[in-house]
Amino acid sequence: MPELSKLQNLVSQTRRDILRMVHKVNSGHPGGSLGCTEFFVALYHELMELKDGFDMDGNGEDLFFLSNGHISPVYYSVLSRRGYFPVEELNTFRLIDSRLQGHPTTHEGLPGIRIASGSLGQGMSVAIGAALAKKLNNDDHLIYSLHGDGELQEGQNWEAIMYAAGNKVDNLISTIDVNGKQIDGATDDVLPLGDLKAKFEAFGWDVLEISEGNDLEAVLTGMNEAKSRTGKGKPVCVLLQTMMGNGVDFMMHTHAWHGKAPNDEQLENALSQNAETLGDY
Repeated sequence: MPELSKLQNLVSQTRRDILRMVHKVNSGHPGGSLGCTEFFVALYHELMELKDGFDMDGNGEDLFFLSNGHISPVYYSVLSRRGYFPVEELNTFRLIDSRLQGHPTTHEGLPGIRIASGSLGQGMSVAIGAALAKKLNNDDHLIYSLHGDGELQEGQNWEAIMYAAGNKVDNLISTIDVNGKQIDGATDDVLPLGDLKAKFEAFGWDVLEISEGNDLEAVLTGMNEAKSRTGKGKPVCVLLQTMMGNGVDFMMHTHAWHGKAPNDEQLENALSQNAETLGDY
């Protein structure tokens, strides 16, 4: 395991990458990206078993699928700093003909990306398909997926959630980013989700909660616990409590930064709160 300080440095640098990417093109989704930074760093630099290089089949390694594809800035940053493509390519975020589109796509051949995502509600179905393929291939590696809490308002999720339990897809860990906010406001105001733990348990899942989803040690501990619960006949759900916009004081406690870029002054303020640790691209 990398030293915790090295992972913390990755978290700080990733936040800088996110902010600089969306600022440059005055477009993108910083709020959810910032809130999930610890999760992505932990996933790609500690939790997943990954091969060197990249192929679409992903045999013999763990796989990850991002369902709420609008938080692509954090995904791109972590993939690049894990070595999937040059960090300098982050300069092309959301530009015409760039491989780094606002929502991840596959036709440009971007290493690390196996599905196009952004149409909310579909990632669970894809993750289940990949998990079943692992079983057919006698591959004992795991499938991870990430979903927004507001995304669970899409009905397709619940069909997939029911299917996963009914078919004992127990090599799947699906994490829900529970930040309580979506583009139009609080999830409780738009469409209350109720008791997510009780809902997933009623659908036959094993559920655990990480109450401090922006604490790197808590994320590592909780996700390792989730790994230990796989292979026991039930899919595993992790309810990850995060803060949208975490790490930038004026972006926290509001849904306003779900899909808005900082101006020059705001960028300078935000970067001052996140140290440059590994070098800006």
